[in-house]
Amino acid sequence: MIKNISVIGSGTMGNGIAHVFAQHSYLVNLIDINQIALDKAIQTITKNLDRQVAKGTLTEEQKSATLKNITRHTSIEDGVKTADLIVEAATENIDLKLKIFRELDEFSPTEAILASNTSSISITQIAAITGRGDKVIGMHFMNPVPVMKLVEVIRGYQTSDETTQKIMSLSESLEKIPVEVNDYPGFVANRILMPMINEAIYTLYEGVAGVYEIDTVMKLGMAHPMGPLQLADFIGLDVCLAILKVLNTGFGNPKYAPCPLLVNMVAAGYKGAKTGEGFYKYTAGSKDLIVSDKFKKS
Repeated sequence: MIKNISVIGSGTMGNGIAHVFAQHSYLVNLIDINQIALDKAIQTITKNLDRQVAKGTLTEEQKSATLKNITRHTSIEDGVKTADLIVEAATENIDLKLKIFRELDEFSPTEAILASNTSSISITQIAAITGRGDKVIGMHFMNPVPVMKLVEVIRGYQTSDETTQKIMSLSESLEKIPVEVNDYPGFVANRILMPMINEAIYTLYEGVAGVYEIDTVMKLGMAHPMGPLQLADFIGLDVCLAILKVLNTGFGNPKYAPCPLLVNMVAAGYKGAKTGEGFYKYTAGSKDLIVSDKFKKS
């Protein structure tokens, strides 16, 4: 029975994953080497719970119980020693993830399942550096985690049927809809999404249309709730670039090569909403969609 959950990383995805598990009565150890980041994560979770209370989807008692279910740790060794499941939600960097999984394999109980929230990195490659390949799996939650229903459950080459079924059932217990996929670059979500985003950036780069126009065509013509350039800003342009590099390397196909404009924007520090500017400009407290000055028509 899975009851004790450890979540590695307290950023946007990590705090969202911790929030959802804790809200559904799981005991959560939220782990980050940075105490300030952990404190900020709890503030974010509290704010999101308050929003649920205001909407009437959660009571004050449920909010309090959710927060009590979360314990903060700055040490992986301390945070995973009683875990039934560990969900890694660190930065999308293969070297960092391999380092973390070596530690998880060393310090967690031998029966614990090790999951990664990676959006593109090979589960098979991650599993290969552990001594429990049958218990390594992908749990790709969507952002924002408390709202989005999908969990992409990725089977590595060694992942067992038992592990897969446990994670499928666990995801359903979170009121999510799990979809099982196999371990190939980008899985399903990003193998389809990232080439679309990259093509939208190329469309801008080649002067076919502006930022607003490209996003409007996709929203009104294809019924997308958010245009691809705004979505790229929301995901993080650095994350989009990292995933495209994984696709390009994994398939060896030039169609996945990231647009030079995307490469330059990330190099210059324009990474989207989290840095205040990407294809659009973002101001705290404002929901106005304002195209970046760099892409405004003269």
